Amino acid sequence: MARRDVRRYRSKGLDKTARRMVEFLAGRGVKGASVLEAGGGIGALELELLKAGAGRSVNVELSPAYEEEAQELLREAGLEDRVERRIGDFVRDDVGPADIVVLHRVVCCYPDVEGLVGAAAERAREALALSFPKEAWYLKAGFALINLAQRLRRREFRAYVHPVAAILGAAERRGLHPVLDHRGLVWQVAGFERG
Repeated sequence: MARRDVRRYRSKGLDKTARRMVEFLAGRGVKGASVLEAGGGIGALELELLKAGAGRSVNVELSPAYEEEAQELLREAGLEDRVERRIGDFVRDDVGPADIVVLHRVVCCYPDVEGLVGAAAERAREALALSFPKEAWYLKAGFALINLAQRLRRREFRAYVHPVAAILGAAERRGLHPVLDHRGLVWQVAGFERG
């Protein structure tokens, strides 16, 4: 999967949802900003934020399977000295704050939406950008089929279509204000600012 993600990024760049998130953040100004990304996979989104002027980035990823490909992308871009990659649980591990926090297609992979989005919001000094599945019947049905297949294969991974109100509320309760709400066919992008 990591190799496939790298091939796609090298040939096509960011997907449309990730581009929208980068445009939102870059439009606010990222010059010198610190970035914290949860579940960043190969790190493509943070690479684009660094290229747009962000100063440093920390990526906290649950799976070590992305590390080799992510390090290669960092070397190619000459940015390995500006990124710290950690293997761990973004919610449970001791991770410090950052100016910008990013969750791209991660909310749907974590069972505790309040814990995940809450931890992201608490660590966001200036802005939070996140993408998650739209709360639609066809996505709920699709995710139920994915979860059934996972259960039949005896795999632990589950996918979630969390209530949008719970996602947005977790950020707002921690002092962030919504400034972006974009809904595509599958993915919804929300952007928040502090203050």
